[in-house]
Amino acid sequence: MRLTDRLPYQAIVDRPKLTLPDGKRLAVWVIVNVEDWGIESPMPRTVLPPPMGKPLLPDVPNWSWHEYGMRSGFWRQHQALTSRKIPTTLAINGNVCNSYPRVAQAGLDAGWEFMGHGHLQGPMHKLTDQRAAIHQAMDTIEAFTGKRPTSWESPGLTETEETLDLLSEAGVKYVADWVLDDLPQEVDTPHGVITTVPYTVEMNDIAVYALQQHSSDEFLRRGRDQFDRLYSESADNARVMAISIHPYVTGVPHRIRYLEGLLDYISGHEGVAWMTASEIGDWYTEEMSKLSG
Repeated sequence: MRLTDRLPYQAIVDRPKLTLPDGKRLAVWVIVNVEDWGIESPMPRTVLPPPMGKPLLPDVPNWSWHEYGMRSGFWRQHQALTSRKIPTTLAINGNVCNSYPRVAQAGLDAGWEFMGHGHLQGPMHKLTDQRAAIHQAMDTIEAFTGKRPTSWESPGLTETEETLDLLSEAGVKYVADWVLDDLPQEVDTPHGVITTVPYTVEMNDIAVYALQQHSSDEFLRRGRDQFDRLYSESADNARVMAISIHPYVTGVPHRIRYLEGLLDYISGHEGVAWMTASEIGDWYTEEMSKLSG
């Protein structure tokens, strides 16, 4: 079976009516992505081109770009979210628990949900043993938090034909790799159902700033537009909105105010349920069970 055949087409207008907890209409989840970039390897992405077009290792400026996020940017985002008491999903490379325990501990102390995000930052296609790498990430997070993750976001949203099966085998119930709808969708695996949780490549600070190179205020402008339309549609049926951020991108001084502004704008509306990945997945599973039972 082709990978895409496992996610049959569903028109949003044909989806069953779903009810969010406490009569809410729009679920919003924030994903803070924290990663481990080894200075001895090529960087997962870059902000500066190499001198004279010749890549060099160690790549000091681009490694430092990311490192600034872990040392300074993360703490701005952490303050923005914790001061507003917003439930947050921490998409974390397993090895961050070892290499940046201060960051991981802050997420744990804040009660954030730890979502598996690979063990080291790099595409799933490059792994020599996906199963071992997935279990290493899950085991490391479990050892640090005392709880095995049930949600997962692959680095770069990358998968191979076997990734979903291996994730389900490892205990993952909810995966954020499939940016294909405003509601979750169930996928069958040999180890049980795994459910997609709506993620985003549009309300993602990597796309907005690192790739599309917009001005600092674009995240707020785009986020309001995204929210307004989904909020309007959610009067008819539930919707899910994702906001994906990275400490080295929206955690910098000239952008953090626009993230804060977006959080405040959304919080000013009734009917919004701030949720985490597994909360959305659990809700959807329960709703679908009601409809089928």
